[in-house]
Amino acid sequence: MPRVLEHKTDDQNASVISHLRKLVSDLQRIEADLRRGGGEDKIERQHKQGKLTARERCDLLFDPSSFVQEIGLLVAYDKYNGAAPAAGVVTMVGRVSGREVVVVANDATVKAGSWWPETITKILRAQEIAMRSRVPIIYLVDSAGVNLPYQSGVFPGQYGASRIFYYNSIMRRYLHVPQIAAVMGPCVAGGAYLPALSDVIVMVEGTSFMGLGGANLVKGATGQTIDNETLGGARTHTELSGVAHYRVANDEACITKIREFIAELPTKPRSCDPTPERVEAARPLEDIYTILPEDHRQPYDVRELLRCLLDGGHLDEFQTDYAREVITGQARIGGMPVGIIANNRGLLRPPAGGPPRFGGIIYADSAEKVAYFIEVCNRHRTPLVFVQDVSGFMVGAEAEHSGIIRAGARFVEAMATAFVPKIVLTINHASGAGYYAMAGQGFDPDFIFTWPTGRMGVMEGDSAVQALFGTQLEKLKLEGRNPEDQLRADMEKVRADYENQLDAKYAAARGFVDAVIVPQETRNALELALRTSLNYDGPHLGPFVLPSIVTPL
Repeated sequence: MPRVLEHKTDDQNASVISHLRKLVSDLQRIEADLRRGGGEDKIERQHKQGKLTARERCDLLFDPSSFVQEIGLLVAYDKYNGAAPAAGVVTMVGRVSGREVVVVANDATVKAGSWWPETITKILRAQEIAMRSRVPIIYLVDSAGVNLPYQSGVFPGQYGASRIFYYNSIMRRYLHVPQIAAVMGPCVAGGAYLPALSDVIVMVEGTSFMGLGGANLVKGATGQTIDNETLGGARTHTELSGVAHYRVANDEACITKIREFIAELPTKPRSCDPTPERVEAARPLEDIYTILPEDHRQPYDVRELLRCLLDGGHLDEFQTDYAREVITGQARIGGMPVGIIANNRGLLRPPAGGPPRFGGIIYADSAEKVAYFIEVCNRHRTPLVFVQDVSGFMVGAEAEHSGIIRAGARFVEAMATAFVPKIVLTINHASGAGYYAMAGQGFDPDFIFTWPTGRMGVMEGDSAVQALFGTQLEKLKLEGRNPEDQLRADMEKVRADYENQLDAKYAAARGFVDAVIVPQETRNALELALRTSLNYDGPHLGPFVLPSIVTPL
């Protein structure tokens, strides 16, 4: 039976374009502002100190013209009255000397690079990416330490700052993830353990300092008068203490030295080098602006959307005619084989007759279909890409009698225990338990991206209004009365709150996604994520997996 889709007129298409382009434009405006860090005056101050900014350092570090994916750019953008752009730290994934790496760079233009609570969240996420994929991680350190007014959110707790050093230690001792630290400014107190737990430390002469306490603290604690350069400068730590390994003249020389280190590392495993050449998609990414509907509740042809993302637009569908509300199949992205799992929005007529099914909803047989497909991909070591536009699992007597709880559990278990890389792209909805099953954040996907249209939450605003006010509204209806102004205002406030919380930027600000990406960069983002993930052909379960018998070196 043919798929039932709503056809759009040219006027509607024009509206679609304006809606999505507005979301992208708003996102790009916010991102551009965040990338300015503390502002032009702070950037100029950094330059007068003879230092590059964090982003200038990253620009020099990554291979020219290569695609770089920033992780967590929007984290905390709607907190602290805008005083913590990007939470004061730049975290990126990209290529250095042809090799995928993770970079963590303190932004000294934001409160002297001090650590906010969300700074810790971002650094831990960057470390987890490096650990899961076994790619080198580079720390460009330039931080005054803990942002003291917020120390209660930084210092204690299982996922406080100490977790950073725990991850440092695990990478160093057991996972053998290369860690390179460049001290390019202050590095004080407990923060000094981050470079100390790295494999290589580079310091910049005249501008870097590393010490458990600065000159002022030493004066107060011991009465000793000493300047920072003598106490813990580059020459001190390379000539006297032996803590650092290399001393360089300036930031540019430091970046050159780091690139040399990466180039000298052993060759990458073959698993991250695809054999076929890269093939362009069948449709340009620009077409996504016309494929997606303006109203997120309306259907669209997800197969046409996939033709914009997959090499040659080719998808070898698995069980094409069965449980059609979820599409599964083999494809390639950037030459790399992937298993695609995509929710298929629209009204779908069952071939045997009966009521139509709603695409974007997971039924018992679609859960079984996906679980089986995941297990096949896992056996073949094929990475999984979840194209997520899910409104949840089906409810009601028929669904319950079909055993949807058991089928859903099988879906979740297959996804959770698959050891292959998992990449998530949210198109529109990421709702309810369907969000969990489609590799939600709690299941540790290797990367999780969303378009600006993504909506992550338990339910939509209208559903929340019905859940909260439904009984009251039903009573008024039976009494033949209309809701009073106050009740209408309360319902509207709930809708507005949910709309705000469902915004993709809201999710990104809280670290629920790695990045909000725009349609035209999606192929690059997915390809880099896959290449990074495939640096490790062992199990991708959690931030890291230790051998059953750990043998220290």
